[in-house]
Amino acid sequence: MRRLPLGTRTFATIVASTLLVASHAAAQAPAPGTVPRDAPTKGDVIPAFETLGVDGKASRVDFPKGSKTVLLFFLSGCPSCHKMIPEWNRAFERQPKGLRIVGVIMDQEPPGFWGTLSVRFPVLRSPGHAFLRGLNVNRAPLTLRVGESGRVEDLALGVVDPIRLGELFAPVK
Repeated sequence: MRRLPLGTRTFATIVASTLLVASHAAAQAPAPGTVPRDAPTKGDVIPAFETLGVDGKASRVDFPKGSKTVLLFFLSGCPSCHKMIPEWNRAFERQPKGLRIVGVIMDQEPPGFWGTLSVRFPVLRSPGHAFLRGLNVNRAPLTLRVGESGRVEDLALGVVDPIRLGELFAPVK
């Protein structure tokens, strides 16, 4: 068997690796005709879930009849999320009666995180990556207004101005 020169072998290895990566990416791609989403859309349903708070206590988030909940999804290392936390704090402090507000941290925060950022709203840990993917929560910060039975009523992805945030935190009707 004849050996290929070193440059040709390297090139062949690169081509084979590229084809392998491309075939893996194609296998992971969404089905034809579907568009991957970065966030849930109005009308989607968020199922009730159980998880731990950042204090280590078990907690359940559900959406009973007549309820309104605002879910605040964020990452500890996300600069845009850091910009939203003071805005979310202000909205939480003015929270209307009957509106539940819950933060959901999507990653493991570094040591000292809670001491450097003042977070005034309650925060729970995400139940996991599969849970987030199932909800189409793929980017942060994400503000979701959820009604009874978990139906998404309104949302905003990214940094949100105070007027838009006021709409998401509007009093329960």
